[in-house]
Amino acid sequence: MTITDAVIQGIIQGLTEFLPVSSSGHLSVYQHLTGISGENSALITVSLHLGTLFAVIVAFRQKVLNLLKAFFSMAADIFTGKFKWKEMSGDRRILLMIVISIFPLLLFYPFRHIFTGISEDNDIIAEGICFIYTSVLLFVGCVISKKNIKTGGTLKSAQDLEPFDALVIGIFQGVALLPGVSRSGSTIAGAQITGMKREDSIEYSFILGIPVIMAGALSEYLDAAKSGAQQLTEPVPILVGMAVAAVVGYLAIILVKWLTKTDRFIVFSVYTLILGLAVTGLGIYEHISGNFIYFMISQNM
Repeated sequence: MTITDAVIQGIIQGLTEFLPVSSSGHLSVYQHLTGISGENSALITVSLHLGTLFAVIVAFRQKVLNLLKAFFSMAADIFTGKFKWKEMSGDRRILLMIVISIFPLLLFYPFRHIFTGISEDNDIIAEGICFIYTSVLLFVGCVISKKNIKTGGTLKSAQDLEPFDALVIGIFQGVALLPGVSRSGSTIAGAQITGMKREDSIEYSFILGIPVIMAGALSEYLDAAKSGAQQLTEPVPILVGMAVAAVVGYLAIILVKWLTKTDRFIVFSVYTLILGLAVTGLGIYEHISGNFIYFMISQNM
């Protein structure tokens, strides 16, 4: 991977990790069109995810700090026998809901190689279909959210989540392992379907992504180390890509917050629908014609 590749993929990752349009799907399509697809493409993707992980920690640093304090105080109460479910603070409750939302991923974990295999192959039809699924999911989430607001229903904050709500969000997150299915879009839409406020659903989704991205990165790096992936010996492009992804990702978080407040979130449903149809059409064309379309990136940068 060249420096130019790293910068481009860092920008794609930074924008699409927090915009609910699927970063893995965009990176998979880019890697397909530039001929990067292969066993090492997953390592590049997970490295860029670490860059955006840094962005979300910085953007929500106060909330992350509060949750860390709640974690250690709750652990101490559990150890000393003082913990009581009914007397939990809001931050403690959010922590437990995050754990429940993560649980469904354990059911999807044995099939992780199937999901990564889709992004590493030379076929992008699956990515196109997944983009369309993301579009439908975002549309449903927006419709339900607007309906709840218009009917005057009581919308939940993250602290009001019930275990079943957290489980539903976690199942949507598990499906998002497929490239083209947005993790943030899936969890935001899932939260809206359970009746959560739009602003709270975004914060919950992004914070939920912290342990998920960390665990995914650790697993992928361990697999890469065992297989001797080439990118492990090329740290400069990866570090450049991570830095770009972090900066762009931070700006993307600000954009998402603004779009949510201005009630323009539906634009992502339209975008992923158009992209999904285009990618699916391109994939079908490649199958019928037998010709794969590649865009060469300069190897001198």
